[in-house]
Amino acid sequence: MKPALLLAALAIAGVSIVKVVSQPRPGGAGGDVIGNPSVGTRPGNVGQGTPLVPSAGRELAVFAQGCFWGVEERFRRVPGVVATAVGYTGGREKDPTYETVSAHRTGHAEAVLVEFDPAQVTYAELLRVFWETHDSTSGDRQGPDRGHQYRSAIFTFGPEQQAAALASRDAEQARLADRITTEIAPAGPFWIAESYHQQWDERHGYRSCPAPHRPRAR
Repeated sequence: MKPALLLAALAIAGVSIVKVVSQPRPGGAGGDVIGNPSVGTRPGNVGQGTPLVPSAGRELAVFAQGCFWGVEERFRRVPGVVATAVGYTGGREKDPTYETVSAHRTGHAEAVLVEFDPAQVTYAELLRVFWETHDSTSGDRQGPDRGHQYRSAIFTFGPEQQAAALASRDAEQARLADRITTEIAPAGPFWIAESYHQQWDERHGYRSCPAPHRPRAR
């Protein structure tokens, strides 16, 4: 069972939860700050598979690294990220829900849509955060979470992002002992997840997902 589901059940039941001791993460704003309340929550005017349009001067990126609660929290602490939302992408069904995705019926990945200011943080820098904060060699798994929805993936907007993602994968592979399993593909429809999933860690004041394993270096 996904640890997040247990935490959600406990929270709904009103059972007190021990706050997890947090550790600084690569690419974050530093310290034990959880998320960043000043970062927006509607990147690209995200909706239910509707066209994504960033604000003027901004760009979009999509990353999947396992449990999307923890992934979103990490990216919200990256300076230059201006908005994030969690959702489902990379699948074959319309209108996916957490239940259908978790039941492996849709092929979607739990993902985070990021809107960023390229004058403050480049796409290459976001890719570096991506590679440094999860195990890109573990297939359909991150830590204790298993299933196709937890796969490592980068969904790209345009040929420049696609080329940058592939080049960064090759550079990362050169230093790793195991084969990278990260999917890299053009971004398709992004379905925003249910409201209770959005900015979960930030709203609850603790990091819900276990620290990701790091891949083996050569």
